[in-house]
This record gives sequence, C-alpha cells and structure tokens, in this order.
Amino acid sequence: MPDRDPAATPSRDGSGTQLTQGLKGRQITMISIGGVIGAGLFVGSSNAVATAGPAVQISFLAAAALVVLVMQMLGEMAVANPDTGSFSTYADRALGRWAGFSIGWLYWWFYILVIPIEAIAAGEVLSGVTGVPGWLPAVAVIVVLAGTNLLTVRSYGEFEYWFALLKVVAIVAFLVVGALAVLGWFPGSSTSGVSNLWRNGGFAPEGGVAILAGLLTAMFSFQGSEIVTIAAAESEEPRKNIKKAIRAVVWRLGLFYIGSVFIVVCLVPWNADGLASGSYQAVLERMNIPGARQIMDVVVLVAVCSCLNSAVYTASRMAFSLARRGDAPAALAATSSGGVPRNAVVASTVIGLAAVVANYLVPEVFGYLLASSGAIALMMYMVIAITQYTTRRRQSDVSDVRMWLFPYLTLATIAFIASVLVLMAVLPGHRLELWLSLGLAAVLVALGVRLQRKQGPRPPHAEDAGRAAAVTGGGTAPDAEPARHRVGS
Repeated sequence: MPDRDPAATPSRDGSGTQLTQGLKGRQITMISIGGVIGAGLFVGSSNAVATAGPAVQISFLAAAALVVLVMQMLGEMAVANPDTGSFSTYADRALGRWAGFSIGWLYWWFYILVIPIEAIAAGEVLSGVTGVPGWLPAVAVIVVLAGTNLLTVRSYGEFEYWFALLKVVAIVAFLVVGALAVLGWFPGSSTSGVSNLWRNGGFAPEGGVAILAGLLTAMFSFQGSEIVTIAAAESEEPRKNIKKAIRAVVWRLGLFYIGSVFIVVCLVPWNADGLASGSYQAVLERMNIPGARQIMDVVVLVAVCSCLNSAVYTASRMAFSLARRGDAPAALAATSSGGVPRNAVVASTVIGLAAVVANYLVPEVFGYLLASSGAIALMMYMVIAITQYTTRRRQSDVSDVRMWLFPYLTLATIAFIASVLVLMAVLPGHRLELWLSLGLAAVLVALGVRLQRKQGPRPPHAEDAGRAAAVTGGGTAPDAEPARHRVGS
C-alpha cells in the first residue's frame, strides 16, 4: 500500500509536519463507540458486581453521569476549536503551559500502558487456542496493529470501524438474549426474572462503601470517550463529528454499560463463583448457550485488539501534539507523506513493547507501572472541568455545544472528582495507585513549570492562528500553530 492515502488531504501545506483529514464520519462514529467498549465491559465489570452486589447499578449510573458531564465540557471546547491535542491543548491555553505539558504526558503514559495491558490479554486468549507461549501472540498483535497505524489514518479508522462494529453487534445480541431470559422467554435457560436483585443479602449486601468502591471500577471502565475529540481533528468535518459523538454518549453509556450490568445482576447472583470468568460469560453459561467460553474468547479478542489499536493511535497523536507545541522532542512532530506521525507511532509502540517484556520478565515492576496510571483518568477529568470553567469565564462566545447550568454543574463535577480522589486515598486497595499517580503528576508539573519559566509563555500569535483556523475550518488547531520552542533548543 502506498504511503499517501488518496482520499486524505493534507490539512495545511503537506510539508511533512501536518496531519491529514482522512477519517470519515462513519469511522469517527465507530471510534467514539469503540472508545468506551473494552474488555472492562465484557469481563472486568464482574469485579464491580462482586464488590457492590446488585447496587453496582448505582455505581455505574454515577460513573456514567460524571463522564457525560465531562464530555459535554470537553465538547464545548472541542467544537469551538478542534485540536489533535484536545484537552491538553485547551489546558495549555487556559491554565498555562505547565498544565498542558503535564496532563498531555500523563495521558500519553496512560495509553502507553494500555498497549501492554490489551496485548497481554490478547496473548492469553490466543495462547489458550494455539498453545504457544502468551508473549509471542502478545508481541505479534502489537506489531500488526502498530503497522496499521503506520500506513495512513484511514487504515486505523477502517480497522477501528470494523472492530467497533463487531463489539456493538456482540453487545446488542447479548442485550436481546439477556432480556428474553429475564422475561423467561429464552428456551433452555436455567435462569430468569429479577429476583437476584434482592436475594443473597439484599440490593446492597456490602453496604454503601462497597457502592463507592464499585464506582471506581465503573469509572475506569468508561475511559476512552474523549478519544473522539482527538480523532475528529483528523476528519473532514471535525465540528459536526464531535457534536454527533457528544450527543450519542448519553444513550451509548446507558444502553451498553448500564443495560448490560442490569442483565448480569438479574441473571447471575452477585456472589456466584461463575462471575470470576467474566460477567458476559457467566450469563451465557447460565442460559445454557453452547460454546459460551469460545464465543467470549472471540469477543474479548476483538475488544482488546480494538483498544490496543486505539491506544497506539491516541498515544502517538498526543505525542505529536506535545512535539508541535515544543513540549516533546521535535522528531515526534514529523509526519510521512501520508500525514502519519510515524516517529510518534514507533516511539509509543516500542515503549509499549518494552512494558510487555517487563510483564513477563519482572512482573513486580510492571505492576508498579500499571499502578502509576491508576488515577490518571480522574486527573484528566479534573483538568477538563477546570479548563472549561476557566475558558468559559474568560470568553462569552462559545460553541453551540454548551455545558449545562454553567457554572454550577461544572463546579459540582470538580467537587465530585475531588471526593473520588479522596475516596481512593481512604480505600486500601487504591492507595498505591493514587500515590504513584500523584507522584508522577508532581514530577511532570515541576518539569512543566520549569519549562514555562525557562522558555516563557506561548506567543500570542500562535493561539490567534489556531483560533482562526478553527473558525474558518482550515484544518486542526495544531496544524495551524507554527513550530515554536523545541525541547532542548
């Protein structure tokens, strides 16, 4: 396949430092859907159910409400100024260079670690089928999906389109057969009704603290909604695609996550041993569906490949954006003739591969690496909320996507996120994640402040150029910004 995507037009001058606008609307839609559907829904949600019991539905409702509010805030800023750097760029402009620098690198680190997490899960599935050592298929999956990201953005978008479509089909099928089983209409099922909602100790058998603990698991399951604001900047109609994705996030979270969890807690006792194999598989087995494990192996494999594909894409675009702003090595801002930031893709992939190797050689170290990303999602939500509050207070003219009941809901969201961070400090199982994440954040903030003091604030004309490009539709904001300071220059 040639480097250049004939359907992708360079967003500016095609000089080798610009992204393209090669993603189509249908791909953006599926990317936004696929971003919030990972193995956490099909398998990991069982941990939340086992923690909180049927009351886990409250946990998922609260987590979904938070994500909807944060996405509305992000949508307000992204529609006004589509940008590959998304919230990192907006934080840079509203709060200072140190904020964009630190949250950008934290977000990059988060997705760097998603690469080995998903690759290891894929390796376990393929190892069980083929009998080969798990590390081999794990590495192979990373190499293949990194390869698709190295071709053109259209290649990434097309792979993610089909991955997401298969996940949606699997979820819809599960919801349909699950609803039939709840109603007692599914032939051969050994379970039906909703009595499991109050049996085995009641609706909240482990009390209110368990609901809060389940909230943390549920919240991290929703990570990925924001990817659409990054990908949309490489589409032909970024504003339209962002608005469409923001509108869809409410029903998507409600139908896929809350609907699925409701089916699970209705059909499977919250303390059943079968939940250890995964929530979806436990339901299918109780419905006596033949080959339930094999079906879920395929679904999980598709889900983790999708998340890994998006992780490589997201990490590389954030690295590209940081480099364009002078907050990362300049080489990461270079693009191929097809507008792909290949250096950023390769660098992110190599570090992800190194983390896979660490998992198999020194798993203790890998465990600490994973823990260091445990609170990054909450930090990102906090930065988005504070950035939106600051931006909205400074300017009266905003996009036609507006945060509801500003500033009250924005402030309430900030307070809620702060309370969840406090909760992590209180619950023993999350303290290590919190302190390692805060430690990493403190280091990056210190580096960002030092960089800002050393090289000064952004030149005003750079932001003006970005705004002008966004208003005229002449490309994404990072493409409109001239190269400024370079790290080490």
